[in-house]
Amino acid sequence: MPSAQFFNYPGTEINAEQYHYSQAVKLGNIVRTSGQGGWDEKGGITSDIEKQIELAFDNILKSLKAVDSDLSLDNIYAIRSYHTDMDASFNIMTAQFKKLFPNHRPIWTCVQIGKLALEDMKVEIEAEALLPA
Repeated sequence: MPSAQFFNYPGTEINAEQYHYSQAVKLGNIVRTSGQGGWDEKGGITSDIEKQIELAFDNILKSLKAVDSDLSLDNIYAIRSYHTDMDASFNIMTAQFKKLFPNHRPIWTCVQIGKLALEDMKVEIEAEALLPA
């Protein structure tokens, strides 16, 4: 079994130290991201749900690129998303899927929950991707 390699992208070093976790892990030819939220490069979280979802996907891409610069959203085969208000976010997520994954349809688990780790977070998204051959 291959050993796990852990990665962080620039701007997440404080989270890595404060909360003791990584943004991505590489296991053989599979890359998994931790839950990515709608935070900007300074760690600020917007209250706008659409912007949170866009930023979460931007952060997923940053996580993938931290592992391998050749990775893109096209390599993603699975998404898990956690929502504090499904009614407000589901259609926005679906629109993002259509925009970001025009050539394939990753599997998707979508769950409503009561609260996320940071107070202003309304959505958190995890991804799994295959490294390019």
